[in-house]
Amino acid sequence: MNKIILSLALVGSMTLSACMQMSESDRRDVGGATVGGAVGLITAKALDANSNWTVLSTLAGAAAGVMVARNQETGECAYSNGDGTYRTGPCPS
Repeated sequence: MNKIILSLALVGSMTLSACMQMSESDRRDVGGATVGGAVGLITAKALDANSNWTVLSTLAGAAAGVMVARNQETGECAYSNGDGTYRTGPCPS
């Protein structure tokens, strides 16, 4: 487990250090993927999932972290209400 966490920390730090040449949108996507993947990994480990489910939940978390509903033309983002519906509002800066 310690090797996995250390590996993720190393990959995450290298990924974020490479963000210097990226646009703001790209940096947010990388950050979302990193945080989402970490949450997926921590959740799988907390539930004592086997290695296949751990990989799947980490990838699913990373994908969910990237999939932020944002309209570039209007500057609005979609936010979940928690009941399956969504509302729109200004994106955080």
